[in-house]
Parts: sequence; C-alpha cells; structure tokens
Amino acid sequence: MSERKVLTKYYPPDFDPSAITRTPKHLRQQGPKVITVRLMAPFSMKCTKCGEFIYKGRKFNARKETTSEKYFSIPIYRFYIRCTRCSGEITFLTDPKNMDYRAERGAKRNFEPWRDRSKAEETAEETEEQVLDRLEREEGENMEQEERDKMAELEEKMLDSKREMAIADALDEIRTRNARIERGGAGGEVALGAVREEKDEEAERVEREIEEVARRAFRTEEGEKVRRLVEDDESPDNGVGGSGAGEMPPPPPSFARVKKAKKPAVNSLGIKKKAKPSLV
Repeated sequence: MSERKVLTKYYPPDFDPSAITRTPKHLRQQGPKVITVRLMAPFSMKCTKCGEFIYKGRKFNARKETTSEKYFSIPIYRFYIRCTRCSGEITFLTDPKNMDYRAERGAKRNFEPWRDRSKAEETAEETEEQVLDRLEREEGENMEQEERDKMAELEEKMLDSKREMAIADALDEIRTRNARIERGGAGGEVALGAVREEKDEEAERVEREIEEVARRAFRTEEGEKVRRLVEDDESPDNGVGGSGAGEMPPPPPSFARVKKAKKPAVNSLGIKKKAKPSLV
C-alpha cells in the first residue's frame, strides 16, 4: 500500500535519459492546437444528414482549433460540434471580415446576413443616374402609398359615419317606441277602468233579471206567494189520517255508536250445563 503513495521513482545508476524516445502526451504536438470549450451555436442551422434544425444559442461542448489562415493578422478559428439527433460532425469558422461565423461542413445556415450587406454595397456603387432613378421610383412609391393611405382613411371615415347614422336611427326608433308605449300605458289604464265598469254594470243587470224571473215564478197571477206541499210517505190505503198533519216528524237518524247489552251468565239463570258423555 505504501508503494502507491511514493512521489519519486527509483532511477538506476546507469540510467540514460537521452535513450528515451517516447514523449509525454501533454508535450506531443500533432497538427494545430485543439482546445475543448463550451459555446453556444452562433447562428441557426440545419443538419445536412438528418435535417435536424439547431437554433441559435444552443449550448455545445466543442473543440476549438486554430487554423493557419489569417485575416489582417487576425487568426481564424474552427469549431467542431455534434448534431443533437444523428451525432454528425458539424464545423464552422470565424469570419472576421463580416464580423460573423461561416458554416463549413455538416450543416447549412438558414440565413446569411452578408447577402443583404452585398445588396447594400451594390446600391452604394450606383452612378448618379441610377441614384436619381431610384429616388424617383421611391418617391413615386411613397406617393402611391400616401394616396392609398388617404383612400383607406376616407373609407374608414365613411364607414364610421354610416355606423354613427345607423346607431342614431336605432336610438330614435327606440325612443319613439318607448314614448308610444308610455302613451299607450296611460290610455290603456283608462280604457281598462271603463271596461271594468261596463262589466260590473252588466253583472248587476243580469242579477236583477234573474231575481225578477225567480220572483215571477214563485208568485201567482194575483200576487200571492206559492207554498210548497209536503206529501206523506204512507199511501192513503193504510188508514185514516194518512196526511199526517197532526203527527210529529220522525227524529233525525243518529250515527252514534250504541253499546249492546251483555248476555246473562249461565249460572245466574240456574241452568246447568249438560255433561258430555264419556267415551269409555
């Protein structure tokens, strides 16, 4: 165990360092210098192998390599990353001329801003005649745009005025209808009262007519009141006095519960029970 913690190694007396041909790994120089760095994708790109889109700002563990190319003594660096879907190798370079980055291999850039810069440079190299033509064309386009804007504004004003007129007409109609309803409400109450009075008068008149008819029905021609004759339930063959003028009317039927009299006991009457004959 203690041998593992030894910091120095034993060198024999006949050790010759010049005879060692192998160099340590950290001292070897193989091609350009490569460093592992953590970076974000400087532009949005599309992988040419699987079609995966890599958005700008995605983080990667990349290898940074210093190339032999330079732009006005500014070194150009190459970065190696892997696609997040197919793990294909993607490389891109720094572009100090355009102050941007340039896709090299494994991916295609979605948007290249220097194309717009090249158009701006082309416009900067125009002649006087071309500048005048371009200004005239732009002025004509601006005038057309202003005319279109004026027409659109006029149409909007017309639509607003039509809308306001429609709203005003609707409000007037609502006001007139409400006023008509109010007027009709006051007159309706008066008419309702008159109808109710007419109905009351009609009911009173009908009642008077019914009373008159009843009075005529129960009086004779001489004006005497008609009396009701009560007939007896018994027929005249049962005997004299069948009319029952001097007899009292029978009492009204009663539905009260009546208790039955108890039967006398057998012993109290002196009756002896007959003995049952024996079966033996």
